Amino acid sequence: MSNKKETALTEHKSSGFLQLADVNMAEMMTEELDGLDMSFERIKIPSAGSTVFEVPGENPGEPDTVKEFSAVILYHHPLFAYYKSKYTGGNNPPDCGSFDGITGEGDPGGSCKTCPYNKFGSGENGSKACKNRRRIFVLREGEIFPLLLSLPTGSLKEFTKYIKRLLGKGRKSNSVVTRFSLRKATNSGGIAYSQAQFAIDRVLTPQEYALLEKLSEQVKVFSKQVAFNFDNTLDDDGEDFAEIDPATGEVIEPLR
Repeated sequence: MSNKKETALTEHKSSGFLQLADVNMAEMMTEELDGLDMSFERIKIPSAGSTVFEVPGENPGEPDTVKEFSAVILYHHPLFAYYKSKYTGGNNPPDCGSFDGITGEGDPGGSCKTCPYNKFGSGENGSKACKNRRRIFVLREGEIFPLLLSLPTGSLKEFTKYIKRLLGKGRKSNSVVTRFSLRKATNSGGIAYSQAQFAIDRVLTPQEYALLEKLSEQVKVFSKQVAFNFDNTLDDDGEDFAEIDPATGEVIEPLR
């Protein structure tokens, strides 16, 4: 391939992110969402081992289903939620929650590290009574508003591996386009659940990274305004199906 063709291909692939140069996302969000609930459209991980995501489509009532998608991870953070009574759905906030995985707010509140409800064995099947998830804010190419993906417990191990692989190459999660997919996992009890998988699609160009790093900082600020009840499927997506080793707290590698 000639240098001219390579340059044209690179410009074509990166054009969707370079349009952010003409957008002030913080200003847009502040003006347009003034007085409104802060929320992000959501990408959903299904239950029962399905390998297709539900992503927002043109019709709000009819999400698209895709086997995989690619996006830049702008920002990600822990989300801990403890309910005294078993969560059965709805928009009720948890009795205690944490946006950083360090300090819980509510009842009992305090240090997440020493909280008995954040210990393996405190919940069902050796799990934690306090549900540990991770919110990931992503941006797909050609779009200017981020989407939210909430990872359940059964996918956290794979995400941790992916972040470590990136760090091993000296890269941050917002410096690459990540390809998201799902695999059907089955625990030792024969219960199927959906487990997220992550891979590098491509590395961002320096121009793209400069724009997306700025947007990452803006999303980090706005993320604190997204209420707990936005993650209103805390127990609907198979998170309790992952096999937990109560002695080590490890999520046991599921059978394929």
